[in-house]
Amino acid sequence: MALFGDLHVHTGLSFDAYISSIRLGPNDAYRYAKGEPLVLPGADGKPGNIARIDRPLDFAAVTDHGEFLGQVRVCTAESGVARWWPLCAMSRADNIWVQLLAASWWTSLGGQATDAPEPSFACALGDCEQAQLDTWRDIQQAAADHQDTTADCTFTTFNAYEYTQASAQNNMHRNVIFRDERVTERPISIYDTEQSVTALWRALDQQCVSRGDGCDVLAIPHNSNLAGGLMFPDPASPEEASLRQGLEPVAEMIQHKGASECRFDRLVGRGVLTQDELCDFEQIDSDNLHMLGSVNGVMRSDRGQAIGIEQFASRNLLRNVLKDGLALEATTGVNPFQLGFIGSTDTHSATAGAAQERGYEGHLGRRDAQYRNVQDHFAANPGGLAVVWAEENSRDAIFNAIKRRETYATSGTRPQLRFFAGDYPQDICAEPDMLNTAYQRGVPMGSNLSVAEDEKPTFLIAAQQDPGTPGQPGNGIERIQIVKGWVDDEGVTQERVIDVLGKAQPGLGVDPLSCEPTTQGLSTACTVWVDDQYQEGKNAFYYTRLIETPSCRWSTLQCQAAGVNPFSEECSAQKDRANALALEAGATGPVYDNCCRVASSESFYSPVIRERAWSSPIWIAAPR
Repeated sequence: MALFGDLHVHTGLSFDAYISSIRLGPNDAYRYAKGEPLVLPGADGKPGNIARIDRPLDFAAVTDHGEFLGQVRVCTAESGVARWWPLCAMSRADNIWVQLLAASWWTSLGGQATDAPEPSFACALGDCEQAQLDTWRDIQQAAADHQDTTADCTFTTFNAYEYTQASAQNNMHRNVIFRDERVTERPISIYDTEQSVTALWRALDQQCVSRGDGCDVLAIPHNSNLAGGLMFPDPASPEEASLRQGLEPVAEMIQHKGASECRFDRLVGRGVLTQDELCDFEQIDSDNLHMLGSVNGVMRSDRGQAIGIEQFASRNLLRNVLKDGLALEATTGVNPFQLGFIGSTDTHSATAGAAQERGYEGHLGRRDAQYRNVQDHFAANPGGLAVVWAEENSRDAIFNAIKRRETYATSGTRPQLRFFAGDYPQDICAEPDMLNTAYQRGVPMGSNLSVAEDEKPTFLIAAQQDPGTPGQPGNGIERIQIVKGWVDDEGVTQERVIDVLGKAQPGLGVDPLSCEPTTQGLSTACTVWVDDQYQEGKNAFYYTRLIETPSCRWSTLQCQAAGVNPFSEECSAQKDRANALALEAGATGPVYDNCCRVASSESFYSPVIRERAWSSPIWIAAPR
């Protein structure tokens, strides 16, 4: 069964959520994931909108920052000397500028600026070590309380946290997900690893995997698009390659801070080692976490400014990482980058799985509430979902599916996508027992398959559109593509994108006034595809990309709700009126100017998007 979840969720236990007026905890996040409403702060930090997910999730993990669990607890306690330390007082402030100063102080303590990581002086005034243990215990208790242990298996939780390494704001974060209740005594953090991901892997192996009681754990790299090229270096040793292979089977393809598949700049007509025009989807202008540095419509950080295609590191992008894995395998015999795909939200508002465009409330508390997400975080998006193919909705079944990479990522919608490679007849789609045959005669997404001499790789793709909800039908399937990567005879990595079902639809695809779709697309799709261009003896990877019919982006819907239509010739006058109303209500700066940006003059932005899903790859190996 296809199970939809979110493995990247922050609550008020994280400093950057707390300073954004989020006072919700893990229990709230799990309740939201199961369909219950939450009250989120408005742009003024006071209680604002009631948020509710469009459909409950099947699984979720709360991943608050492991480094700061104890420090945030002593700072936010109702009593104790530590709460009066300036950082703590600033974190509890209501003024947004004071909150942002606190955020800068916190990130400096976390080694994300120029100084080495160092716990707050608040820990000299309060017991941060005990507070961290207590908070870690509370996180585990919340996961246990919301885990459905009945025969119904309706909802699964995981004990988890985020490892937050980001020297100079180059994102190296990992979400650490434990199989079950067996966990490390405390979260392993940058204070333990001296900002070395390899040290994190070693510690997870020593303190969990190798300790002999069944403890098991995964680390999921996220936001490689904002890593400044540092997320996926060549392994420094065989041990490092082995640790990565064992602990990091999947990577996060998309979340609210952008997509990491590939990158194509429409204005210059080229991409980062690609000519795939669909790689313009949900791209962030910069390549590091300073992309969040806009306040009141003004980017406050030089490093948050746009960078050109030439300066964007190729290994910020997962497709290039996969290609480089093949190149490394050709020279070393080991591919350290066999990565499956998931999506998640990275919400900092405790809204697990809130990835829908319609009704998007933002993911950064008050900093992203109401008009602020249009004003300050226009390039961000609602994030994605992690999907696994598992036998049942349980911790073991989901964890095992992630380990074997039988997963896919979506940009927030819920289509079902199957991808197999094997020995399949052309008419398998008509078989009533197609899935059993697919498994018996081949392998699913995330697997390796060796092809015999003189044979061509054969693939089975099957998909169903997102059914949507009674009030909001899902998008149809416009087309399904296969993305192939390989290394040529000169040792240069290559790629090819093939439409195997459907085709691009002409026109806008939506009604410019109502945003209702004007193209229907496919409701189901199934086909067998043979790579007739496969070169015998060449290793390659293939993954499937499902493209939905056009729909309005979240920003378009919010702008229209404010009386500003990005499609209208009167957009400029409309945004002036909306700005005036917002300023009268207490806003500051150019609130709705972004609504009138024109896609033809933008590298990446468009008011209309094509939601999508990405299967984990299948690696085809030559016979040995």
